[in-house]
Amino acid sequence: MASVGIGIAVLAIKTAAWWVTGSVALYSDALESIVNVVAGLVALWAVTVSFTPADDDHPFGHTKAEYFSAVVEGALIIVAALLILREAWFAYLTPRSLEAPMLGIAINGAATLINLGWAQFLIRQGRERRSPALSADGRHIMADVVTSVGVLAGLALASVTGWTLLDPIMAALVAVNILREGWHVVTASLSGLMDQAMDPAAEERARALISEHAEGALEVHDVKTRIAGRATFIEFHMVVPELMTVGAAHDICDRIEDALKAEIENATVQIHVEPDSEIKQTGVPIV
Repeated sequence: MASVGIGIAVLAIKTAAWWVTGSVALYSDALESIVNVVAGLVALWAVTVSFTPADDDHPFGHTKAEYFSAVVEGALIIVAALLILREAWFAYLTPRSLEAPMLGIAINGAATLINLGWAQFLIRQGRERRSPALSADGRHIMADVVTSVGVLAGLALASVTGWTLLDPIMAALVAVNILREGWHVVTASLSGLMDQAMDPAAEERARALISEHAEGALEVHDVKTRIAGRATFIEFHMVVPELMTVGAAHDICDRIEDALKAEIENATVQIHVEPDSEIKQTGVPIV
C-alpha cells in the first residue's frame, strides 16, 4: 500500500517536471511512473492473495500468485517502453525547445531521490521476505532511478549546449533501458512458475541438514526442491532397515523436518520411507 502511495506522489512530481519544461524525456520518465503505480496495485493484490491460507482447491497454498504480479509488471514495463519510443520518435522529427529546464531538473531530481530510497527498501524487503512481487517492484523502481539520472544529465547538457535533439535521444535510451529491465523481471518470474529449484548453496545446506539429523537411517536419495514464492518444498526418499518400526522411522523424519523448518522459512518437507532393499548407495551420506 505504501508503494502505491509513493508511486502516486512521484508520478505527480514528475508530471509537474514535464509540465514546466515540455521535455519528452521527462514525459517518458513520468509515463514510467504510471507503470509504477499500476504495478504497485497488482503487487498489492498478488501479495494479499499469496497470504491466503491453503484450501481444498489450492492445497499447496497461493504463494505463486506473486509470480503473476511480476509477469504483469514486466509486460507493463514493455508497453511503457514502446509508448516512450513513439514519443521520442515524434520529438526527433519535430525538435522542441525546453522551457525552464533547470526548474524541471530540480523537481524531477526530488522525485528520483524518493524513488531511490524506496527501491532500496523494497529490494531489501523482497530478499528478506522471499517475495517475488516486492523484489520485482524494487528492481523496476531502481531501473527508473537509473533512467531518471540519465534523463537529468541529458537535459542539463541540452540546456547548456542548446542541442534539443538530446531530449528525444535520452527518451529513447530510457525506453531501451526499461525494456531490458522488463525482460529480466519476466524471465525471473517465469523461472518461479516453472518450479525452479533452490539455489545451489541453499540446496547444499539443506542436504547437509538432512545428513546431520538422519541418524538411524541407511540412506537418503532422490532429493528434490522447488521454490514457490515464500514457500520452499523439499522432498526425498529415506531408506531405513527393513525391521525398523514405523514409530522409529517417524522419529527420524520428525528430526529432519524440524531441522529443515528451523533454518528454511516456510519449508514444506515430504519424506518417502523405504526399506533397505531400495538402497542405491548414491544419495546423501548419513553422518
